Amino acid sequence: MEPGTVIVTVPGLRGHVEEHWQTRLAAATPNVRPVPPLGRQNPSLDERVVDLHQAIESADGPVVIVAHSGGVITTIHWAARHAESMPGRIRGALLATPPDLTAELPPEYPSLATLAGLGWLPIPLKPLPFPSIVALSSNDTLGDPVRVRAMAAAWGSRIEEIGPVGHLNPASGYGDWPQAEPLITELCTVEVPR
Repeated sequence: MEPGTVIVTVPGLRGHVEEHWQTRLAAATPNVRPVPPLGRQNPSLDERVVDLHQAIESADGPVVIVAHSGGVITTIHWAARHAESMPGRIRGALLATPPDLTAELPPEYPSLATLAGLGWLPIPLKPLPFPSIVALSSNDTLGDPVRVRAMAAAWGSRIEEIGPVGHLNPASGYGDWPQAEPLITELCTVEVPR
């Protein structure tokens, strides 16, 4: 990782999970600042955006955002609200397996009506003002590859095909995700937009 760059990890709609690749990344990598997970019982988008904004504001260097699942949608909403006011702060974002939020999620997740009422929908579809990579799973039950490709195109993101990895979480058999590191390193070396 590039010295001086702060990695801000943004979890999805889950609580703390020791086996999750983001948790392991934070434990094994210097300069990682995790946004605290709020869990599925508190699906507030506004609180997540505030927490992400505070993590970015308090970082003592340029930031690479590493978001997973609902954390990707949090990042997209944060960018729509705040990114233009922080030019040069974000080197880039790794957006791993975003959900498309077009079909009801499994029962343990909030309903689409609840998420819509809390501002998660519609998902902003404007170009991000910083480089981004969408890590696309070919068999994610929460994100149809065709729809995720369309979102990535709207955000101006490069797509990284990561194969049949499900939702890239422990339930899909992923505690470690070694592929994250080279993607983060790629984003760390991008010239910071001004």
